[in-house]
Amino acid sequence: MMKKTLLGLGIVLGTMASAQSATGPRFGIKAGGNLSTLTHEEARSKAGFHAGVFMNASVARNFNIQPEVVYSAQGATTDDKNNVKNNRYNLNYINVPIMLQYYAIPAFYLEAGPEFGFLVSARNRYEFEGETITEDQKQYTRSFNAGIGLGGGYRFTPGFSAYARFNAGLASMSKNNNGMKQNNFSLGVSYMF
Repeated sequence: MMKKTLLGLGIVLGTMASAQSATGPRFGIKAGGNLSTLTHEEARSKAGFHAGVFMNASVARNFNIQPEVVYSAQGATTDDKNNVKNNRYNLNYINVPIMLQYYAIPAFYLEAGPEFGFLVSARNRYEFEGETITEDQKQYTRSFNAGIGLGGGYRFTPGFSAYARFNAGLASMSKNNNGMKQNNFSLGVSYMF
């Protein structure tokens, strides 16, 4: 876990250092909502949120790079089954996406890039025979996740933007290798200083 964390941070810092040489970077904050699910036949979407910081810098004409560090509440729900109701898988990550942005016009951009996730907590919460039960699932969940993000955004002012992004999980998030992956759609706003 520590090696993967250090590797992820090294990638972000290296990206930031190389981006600084092209043009002075701008830093910002971002926040918004998530709609996430797991690739399992019984899984349904779960609403969550995300908030974090980013650095944005030009690397070539019409191209910017944007590494981020984002706390993200993700997971899934399942339909009621037998005596189990309101079943919610709550997965919280520190995500580190590194997005390459293409500005088709000065205010509109498309983006794509890898996302690395570091598990903070994994809990299953449900109601069983009228009682609410919470179980820690961290021991069954991989501590590292990887995916690919695709999205776009619009800059209303030089500092204020709105964005949408879909992140498709590439790695099984379960330690039993059942192939279950995390997918997440996010909408949000950001402000650059």
